[in-house]
Amino acid sequence: MSEVEETVSESTETSLQDAVSEEDKQFLTDYIKETEQRLNAKEEIRAANLNPNRPPESYFSKLDSTLKRNTTFVKKLKNFSSIQLDTVLKDMTHLNLTKYVSEVATALVDAKLKMTDVAPAIRICSFLHQTYAEFSSHFFENWQRILSLKVVDKIANPSKLRVDLRFYAELVNAGIFTHKQGLPLLGSALTVLINMDKEEHNNASIILSFCKHCGEDYAGLVSKRVREISEKLKIFIPKSKLLSPDKQQNVRLLLRDYYNSLCKHLLKEHKDLQAFEKQNRKILQTRGELSSERKEKLESLQVSYDRLLNNVQSFSDTLDEPMPELPIDSEMKAEAEESLKMISEGEESSILEDMWGDEETRRFYEVLPDLTVFLPGSYLKEVPKQDVPISEEALDEEITFDELEETEKVDEPEAEVEEPQVSNISNKILLDAFITHLPNCVNRELIDNAAVHFLMNLNTKHNKKKLVKALFGVSRIRLDLLPFYSRLAAILYPVMPDVGNDLCSMLKHDFKYHVRKKDQINIESKVKVVRYIGELVKFKLYSKIEALYCLKVLLHDFTHHHIEMACNLLETCGRYLFCSPDSHQRTKVYLEQMMRKKAVTALDSRYVTIIENAYYYVNPPELTGGVSKKDRPPIHEFIRKLLYQDLSKTNTDKVLKWMRKLDWEDESVSSYAIKCLTAAYNVKYLNIRCVGSLLAGLVAHYETIGPHVVDGVLEDIRLCMEINLPKFNQRRIAMVKYLGELYNYRMVESGDIFRTLYLLITFGVSMDHSIPSILDPPDHLFRIRLVCTLLETCGQYFSGGSSKKKLDYFLIFFQNYYWFKYTDPVWTAENPFPVGIDYMYRDTLTMLRPKMQLFQSYKEAQCAVEELRNTLYPTLGNPNAEDGIERTDAESDMGVIAEGDEDVTVTSGNGSGDAKGVADLHFEESEDCSEAQSEEDWTADAERDYTMGTQENTQGDQSLSEGGTDGVIMDVPELNAALPSGPRRVSCPEDDDFLSALDKMVSDNIQDRMRDSVKPQQVDISVPLHVKSTKKTYEQLQERPSDNSTVDFVLMLRKGNKQQYKNLAVPVSSELAMNLRNREQEQKEEKERVKRLTLNITERQEEEDYQETINQSTRPVTVNLNRERRQKYNHPKGAPDADLIFGPKKIR
Repeated sequence: MSEVEETVSESTETSLQDAVSEEDKQFLTDYIKETEQRLNAKEEIRAANLNPNRPPESYFSKLDSTLKRNTTFVKKLKNFSSIQLDTVLKDMTHLNLTKYVSEVATALVDAKLKMTDVAPAIRICSFLHQTYAEFSSHFFENWQRILSLKVVDKIANPSKLRVDLRFYAELVNAGIFTHKQGLPLLGSALTVLINMDKEEHNNASIILSFCKHCGEDYAGLVSKRVREISEKLKIFIPKSKLLSPDKQQNVRLLLRDYYNSLCKHLLKEHKDLQAFEKQNRKILQTRGELSSERKEKLESLQVSYDRLLNNVQSFSDTLDEPMPELPIDSEMKAEAEESLKMISEGEESSILEDMWGDEETRRFYEVLPDLTVFLPGSYLKEVPKQDVPISEEALDEEITFDELEETEKVDEPEAEVEEPQVSNISNKILLDAFITHLPNCVNRELIDNAAVHFLMNLNTKHNKKKLVKALFGVSRIRLDLLPFYSRLAAILYPVMPDVGNDLCSMLKHDFKYHVRKKDQINIESKVKVVRYIGELVKFKLYSKIEALYCLKVLLHDFTHHHIEMACNLLETCGRYLFCSPDSHQRTKVYLEQMMRKKAVTALDSRYVTIIENAYYYVNPPELTGGVSKKDRPPIHEFIRKLLYQDLSKTNTDKVLKWMRKLDWEDESVSSYAIKCLTAAYNVKYLNIRCVGSLLAGLVAHYETIGPHVVDGVLEDIRLCMEINLPKFNQRRIAMVKYLGELYNYRMVESGDIFRTLYLLITFGVSMDHSIPSILDPPDHLFRIRLVCTLLETCGQYFSGGSSKKKLDYFLIFFQNYYWFKYTDPVWTAENPFPVGIDYMYRDTLTMLRPKMQLFQSYKEAQCAVEELRNTLYPTLGNPNAEDGIERTDAESDMGVIAEGDEDVTVTSGNGSGDAKGVADLHFEESEDCSEAQSEEDWTADAERDYTMGTQENTQGDQSLSEGGTDGVIMDVPELNAALPSGPRRVSCPEDDDFLSALDKMVSDNIQDRMRDSVKPQQVDISVPLHVKSTKKTYEQLQERPSDNSTVDFVLMLRKGNKQQYKNLAVPVSSELAMNLRNREQEQKEEKERVKRLTLNITERQEEEDYQETINQSTRPVTVNLNRERRQKYNHPKGAPDADLIFGPKKIR
């Protein structure tokens, strides 16, 4: 039996192969016949043009040489087309064009021909070439003008060049130009077109056209199908003899090189398109929709890729080259699963699986009877229309278009279908009875039987329309019928898709009507429409994305009846959409949007209840195991209610009044109020700013509250960093936001903000990929989010003074930390770096410093950090530095910059020596630098006060008086540049008098100081007498000093009232000895400086006296110019007597 089957299969394959071979053979035969005819025709034209038989001169004297007709003929050639061929040939036989040959040649070259006009144009050129000897030379000069291309030139008209290139190639093939004359120009044009376009491939259509029309003659090209059939049938294909095989091989190599570059471009475009689509899918999953810019970019990428793909396919077939293998996006499914896992992280898997709630409900919506078993085999089944995937932007366009016209209500179909003449009146009676009986179908069995009955007995076009009308016109108070009517439409859909499609269309139209109407009546009809849509969604008759769009439209105007419509839609199909993988994330986004609108809108309590019911029905909260509520005193509950429930932007002053009325003298009340004020994570995120404002108001009356709250906030931030549990992430975000708001309300200083910022990027951080940190694992990126949140909250105020410099320095270290995280080996192609973190990082830095150039690599960030260290701390890592502490390589990592008012030594978070390079910096600030920084801090604080408009803070005044020395060092020129420019100096005569008086006063003061005796400096501890009286002997003085590595000190001890002295040898390298040596050196230098200054002053005075003597001897005699001036006018009554008017002055 198996042998018979094998024989039958072999015979079948042989017959199939013979049939295919016959078809291919016919195709090949036709191709060979056409090719032979074309080649023979070209040979004849070439032979006639190579050996032209031109007429004698007497022939031209008989022709028409008038200017008018010849000029008209030249104009006709400029607009030549194939339909004018006979007319042009007839005109040429009657015209003498001897004097117009150059104009004719120019007209033919400049003519805008089409591909179909090339062959007729060749005939015209052949006639001219065989008639006028000088035509070919003029013609070639014009072609040199057109085809002399350069690599740097841009092609102005690619369409004309495509036709011109083929036209010229056909002219060379026709023999009008010899090979020696015409081929170099053609080869040069091809080479330039290919070499100038190996990246963008804008000339692909030009080169492809040349390959299709002239490739057979110049490159010996044969299509892939012709070659395969000829090899299979072993039939020889005629080839052109225009060029030798060697020259054809050179042209093929040139074209093949261009094809290879085109393939590389296609692969690159394919990769970019897939990457962009992947990004769009992630954005769609996280945000629910794409921006218009990304849609336009995707469309342009798709158009470019399709154009490139078509060119590659055409080249592959023409050149007989294999198509490149485009990588298939096999990771799409895995990526979708991974994305779903990512977006559902933290959720129970049962949430996505529990779509229906129970098995009976699932069977109701998914298990439908198959009506095809009731139909005869000859029944012509209607093919259900496949729903075209509708995107949200398409729905937006549809809604926008429909808003231009008034929409009518769809209670009744607008165009009533005329009822045809019914041959059997009982059919109408049956239909009426069926429609009347439909409201009684209140279970699954009855509705299934009704569907079968309608199919078997009432299946006509008119009846289907009447059924749709009946289904749509269900009573608005019979919402219990909607699931069964939807099931009826779903059962009929495979055999009668018009019923379901028409019903969905009418509901969609009615929904738009109610949304546009915006009236506050007919709420039952509105609820019926949205619940009907929800039921059809669960039966897969109504598109999920259209249902989500309905929800989006309702959320856009979330007021009054729209609230009830949205909640009813969610109660009907929200759980189904939320549990479906393809609509889960969109539904989740819209649910969160609905809850945000509820939070920020003052709604009636009834609306709040139905919104919460709908939300928790769709996304029920996790079971907490019955956590009991804490039993708190009433005053504690009152404080929590004020801060966590009542406090908002509109009633901050009112809550402040209530908080001030608390008994702050009671320690239990005050401590709990401070605790609640510290726990900003219990407040709504949008109200955290209100808590900061409230605290600033309280501190104005109770100063002790502020430090406690600030300490609690800073401690909570550090504690959460030490614990590092994901469940505290929202709490950490809120506390960092709160800290920024406290700075905005002048509750903390900039130093606290920068200490926290550096703490976030250094605490427990290991700047070595091979040594992961427990507190900051490689895949833990939450600290970047915390830094961005803090900078977004208060970073905008670090725009002047030393705060601006501090922030600039921190941003360098922050970028270094970011790139260290970004380049960690844990991030791979399968597990890429989160794009959300990247966007947040870039948005934050761009917001703070729009003109700052962000680092593009980890190495670049490291170089910037190292350069900053060398600039600010040139002695960092020097073993001869003042601290005398040896630093290892492990301590050169990034750490917290020590503030001016902090201890110099800062320990690492985990004690492993990580991230201490910046923290262990030892530096001293000069007095001038400290004063300049203090002044800049005052300027920055003043600018922030003016911006925020808040009341004064005692802490700010205190920090101002203390000098505000924060820990970033700047050079004096930078400080001077940062300070605001003072008023401009205007020269006046009083300045010269003041300067002369000042010089005189300084000179007198110096003279007085020189007469005073110089008093020795007072030493804190007097030298003991027995040490002072001890003198060295002559032998001791003659001894050479030993090169000891110690310094002798005397240690004074006191026991009771007696003093004891002991000799103490201290190493030279110790800090005590080095400080003594430095102090002695400073004293010595100070004496030398004073001595030098004194000598300089004496010499300057002597020189001034000598110069004054010389000036007096050479000074010219002055003439009194006031002698001729008019005398001062004296009033005839004299000056008024003050004592006479006011009386004598009384001495008290």
